[in-house]
Amino acid sequence: MKKRPERIAVGMSGGVDSSYTAYYLKQQGYDVVGMTMAVFAGGLTSAVGLGHACYGPSEQQDIQLAREVCAWLGIPHYTIDLKSEYKEHVVDYFVEEYRAGRTPNPCTRCNPEVKFGFLLQKARRLGVSFDRFATGHYARVGFSEAQQRFVLQKGVDRKKDQSYFLYGLKPALLPLLLFPLGTFYKHEVRKLAEQAGLPVAQRPESQDFVQGGDYLKLFKSELVAPGPIVDTRGNELGRHKGIVRYTVGQRRGLGVTSREPLYVVRIDAEKNAVVVGRKDELLSDTLTANRLSFVSVDRPEGPLRINAKIRYRHKEASATLIPLGNENGKVVFDQPQVSITPGQSVVFYRDELVLGGGEIKWPFAPPAAPSDSNAVF
Repeated sequence: MKKRPERIAVGMSGGVDSSYTAYYLKQQGYDVVGMTMAVFAGGLTSAVGLGHACYGPSEQQDIQLAREVCAWLGIPHYTIDLKSEYKEHVVDYFVEEYRAGRTPNPCTRCNPEVKFGFLLQKARRLGVSFDRFATGHYARVGFSEAQQRFVLQKGVDRKKDQSYFLYGLKPALLPLLLFPLGTFYKHEVRKLAEQAGLPVAQRPESQDFVQGGDYLKLFKSELVAPGPIVDTRGNELGRHKGIVRYTVGQRRGLGVTSREPLYVVRIDAEKNAVVVGRKDELLSDTLTANRLSFVSVDRPEGPLRINAKIRYRHKEASATLIPLGNENGKVVFDQPQVSITPGQSVVFYRDELVLGGGEIKWPFAPPAAPSDSNAVF
């Protein structure tokens, strides 16, 4: 009896990367189906025409484009309604982090909890059958002979590498994942999509979380209320336009005058204040993080030497990770880092491997209780 081809579900956004992923896998002989998340719950109507994003009224266009690509490829397409899950685990989280004076990264929550969690679980409940799941992320899954386990690795294209956003994936999920673009460069994918005649080959990339970048529309009035801009000694220097407009390390748009450049060094949400200081006051060699998770190694019992990134576009820096228990940890850098930002993710690497990561909390808030984890599909 002839063995049936492996069936791969591809998470499709209507963009070139996910569309080419589906095309590439079909060319490789897989039985491919497309799946698109429906997450937009309304509002933000003024953002129409401002390009596509993760969350906004252009979603229907994105879904339609994904559907058209699937029709062009001759494969099924499914739209999976995840509005309530996305609101609870991404939008509400985003708002609450800003309310606490932190600067969140919604992608590091969306990927493990929604895209690689609820999407797969709900699709199966709705009767969508598949053996493995693929996306257009620029990352890789490999097998370590030394560790005898599957591991998450950086994408070959270092300028596009998206492994930072995937550190929260469950280790048990890795054998079921495919990241075909992990060995490609972005410019190659665009060219290959054009050569293949993909309908979305020329579509620009999505850069924003909220369509048009105007995420202020997600917040209630108290989060955009004006308040004091103070220096680190408590002297008022001016007034801000709402703490959600500011982040640690910001220099432009402060609206205060000083003999030397001033930067946001802290957001004091309780006092609705933006604290500014000199650039050297942004330096720190230590951070604490919570919600620590590990994808390519077991949770360490003691100090672990790592390279760490404190933001997506930040250069890796050598450091020591010190586990503190209850999904908490401390990272001590060999050299001080600039603008360690509460709410952002710190991700741990060893050469090509993504070890894991967590959410930066130091020093402006106590660690939050860990959230319930989703079961592997």
